Amino acid sequence: MSDKFPKLIPQLGFVTTLAIVVGAVIGSGIFKKPAFMAVHLGSPEWLIAIWVIAGLLTLFGALTNAEIASMITATGGQYVFFQRMYGDLVAYLYGWAIFAVIQTGSIASITYVFSEYTQFFIQLPRFSTEIEQTWRVFLPAIGYIYPLENIGVKFLTIFVISGLTAVNYYGVKFSGTVSASFTFMKVAAILLLVLFCFSFSGGSFENLSKPSSAYLSGEISFFSGFMVALAGAFWAYDGWNNITYIAGEVRNPSRNIPLALGVGTLIIITVYVLINIAFIYVMPIEQMAQSSLVAADAATISMGAIGGAFVAAAVMISTFGTANGTILASARVHFAMASDNLFFKSIAKVHPKWHTPSSSLILQAVWASALVLSGTFDILTDMLIFVSWIFYAAGAAGVFVLRRKYPDVKRSYRVWGYPVIPLLFISFSIIYVVFTLYNDIQMFIEGRTHLINSLFGIFLCLIGIPLYYYFNKKRSKNG
Repeated sequence: MSDKFPKLIPQLGFVTTLAIVVGAVIGSGIFKKPAFMAVHLGSPEWLIAIWVIAGLLTLFGALTNAEIASMITATGGQYVFFQRMYGDLVAYLYGWAIFAVIQTGSIASITYVFSEYTQFFIQLPRFSTEIEQTWRVFLPAIGYIYPLENIGVKFLTIFVISGLTAVNYYGVKFSGTVSASFTFMKVAAILLLVLFCFSFSGGSFENLSKPSSAYLSGEISFFSGFMVALAGAFWAYDGWNNITYIAGEVRNPSRNIPLALGVGTLIIITVYVLINIAFIYVMPIEQMAQSSLVAADAATISMGAIGGAFVAAAVMISTFGTANGTILASARVHFAMASDNLFFKSIAKVHPKWHTPSSSLILQAVWASALVLSGTFDILTDMLIFVSWIFYAAGAAGVFVLRRKYPDVKRSYRVWGYPVIPLLFISFSIIYVVFTLYNDIQMFIEGRTHLINSLFGIFLCLIGIPLYYYFNKKRSKNG
């Protein structure tokens, strides 16, 4: 691109980059998943172990991607990585999945949680059940959707997505500052909750060694419980690679991105382990398993009447910051695709004053808002989580591909423990993918679901193939 055209410019330093890594991961998962995991594990020791194992595996993935990020510092992150590793088609399928559901669905889902928790303080309007159920649309393989259901929550969600898109529209530095501020507030809120839990006189460290009755009676299958709980933890750790999407706007990216990925992941592991120990200290795992809102219950026990309000505010702070970071990072993938003439050309525009991918941000906000109104974001995201782990494995395998294809290219960072660390991450990714597919098929055979989610997720991803050939043909025709 000629210098006469506006470009994205490096404006983010290490502290902001680190805050984006931490802020993109810590969202609502840590407030929701511990109880779900307690049900399937029944053992406090294994509950803590799962958070450590999932954290270490995430760290292995982050360290592996850090080597690639130190070598390829272009905006678009893993989309660009896949281009260098496997070619345009694989890169396009990744970018398509990111745009169609994975990241736009995450934006919708995270921001929806923010809006739901505002109802702790303000009751949002909604239509009567009769009106909500009357207006419905049937989608093949998904079923009926109800656009008017929880309309107040949906409108607030769309309003927040629009507002955060505006924040990102007016400069990456401003958006980075917002992310850094909310990351600090959410970590501070979690650590404050930890402090209150440990100061509760009725708590006991003996809870850390008291399994549930279901665990003692053998009702819980260890392997399936372990894998299901691991999936829950992985969901809470997801988002660690978002920082690679904005590599072109980070100062000294070959140093700052690998360092932020490593340090940020260690901070996240520490925070997650501490809060789970605090939950178990306040309530035995049996009680945790019966709690639908474990963080709120722990806060109410340790802080009294204000506990529920404290957790609601903490979740709102956490999800607001995560939504902003996701909006910031994800728009760069669609921008990179359009810059390669593999998406709508207008999406490659950079704002002449603010130096942001303004058109990409607007398109992302419109599609995420459509997913909010449809109410399908959680369904579709669940279907594509399986696919995202295939891409995680392929991304880690790319370290071997790039070392073979570009042995002499300078790398300011080489993954520690090579080749063991990347191989461990790839192996666990494959195990996770295989188990998920097996579990989905088993549920379908037993009649617990009408659709094999993982296979439908692959189908959603493969829809990108004809789109790729369409845009590639246009690119070839235009020279």
